[in-house]
Amino acid sequence: MKIVTYNVNGIKARLPRLIEYLGEQQPDVACLQELKSSDETFPHAEITAAGYHAVWHGQKGFNGVAVLSRGEPPVERQRGLTGEPEDEHSRYLECEVATATGQSLIVASIYLPNGNPQPGPKFDYKLRWMERLAERARALLAEERQVVLAGDYNVIAHDDDTFSVRAMSQDALMQPESRQAYRRLLAQGWTDSLRWRHPGGAVWTFWDYQAGAWQRDAGFRIDHLLLSPQAADRLADAGVDKEYRGREKASDHAPTWVRLR
Repeated sequence: MKIVTYNVNGIKARLPRLIEYLGEQQPDVACLQELKSSDETFPHAEITAAGYHAVWHGQKGFNGVAVLSRGEPPVERQRGLTGEPEDEHSRYLECEVATATGQSLIVASIYLPNGNPQPGPKFDYKLRWMERLAERARALLAEERQVVLAGDYNVIAHDDDTFSVRAMSQDALMQPESRQAYRRLLAQGWTDSLRWRHPGGAVWTFWDYQAGAWQRDAGFRIDHLLLSPQAADRLADAGVDKEYRGREKASDHAPTWVRLR
């Protein structure tokens, strides 16, 4: 079972690339982020025609998350995180999906706040959001189910997760507070699947559009798939479909995936 996280950076602009990816790779589940689309303008018909069911949580112009699945439709469990009633950002969507064996799997599509510029209100919001995510993650672990928390975490967790520590040193993605919050999340019992597969790092999931970052392979890893112990027991492989970043009018993120037995 292949589960993908894919920040599409605008689903209307990247729809040909998304449909292309779904057709070529045929993941069982795809968690999308940064739709930049309202609920009303989400391209449901095109995704259905590609053979996928979808649940989405849109927001006009920015944010937005979705869960796509082949076979049985995903069943929504929760949209948004509790803890800040005034927070209307579309950044979290949790669904249940059926597996080929007839069991079910919980997946969450996550678009964590960027937090720049830091210090400041945006960085404070990022840290609060991470604490709210940790609270939800703790509750999911208590269910003792197969769970995958998939998304753009906007956290460079280790020095070897970036092409240049010096270049990113002042960025919100790599501040000690961001890293500590991510490590506290892992310490609950989650497995960072891509790190498990590539313990030496130097595997990127994002390349900026600026300064020839793609051409120089000046990227970093911010897209993560965290597995509960029950899902980690079935972990077979994890990777990045890097070549899709090099296609015409591609997202600045590459699809990142985990395969479960």
